[in-house]
Amino acid sequence: MATVLANAGKSIVSNRVIGGGTEPKFAAIGTGAGTAAAADTTLFTEVETRSGTNVGTQVTTTTTSDSYQVVNTVAITAVRAITNAGFFDASTAGNLFIKGDFATINLVAGDSLQLTGKVVFA
Repeated sequence: MATVLANAGKSIVSNRVIGGGTEPKFAAIGTGAGTAAAADTTLFTEVETRSGTNVGTQVTTTTTSDSYQVVNTVAITAVRAITNAGFFDASTAGNLFIKGDFATINLVAGDSLQLTGKVVFA
């Protein structure tokens, strides 16, 4: 299992520092197999509509306000075997900010999955 700050995510961060870009708050889930890598630009077999209802916050991991965190909930519309998730800077297309792969989570229509994306600037 791996969780990565995507290469495009690094660009998102530097763009936000200079006052540009869009917050990477749009959560997505995927059902494909693979190991997350920084060079990835998409999820493995993305499913469901991207959710961007929440905004990110600064949180403390080690030092005051050293982390960016966004929490979002994705509504499940069909039987799904979720294996990866990520956050993007747009509800469609957009740039991959962070991505993680994990052991399969089996869900059915009507379920929801809460995702927390967190980047620690250590």
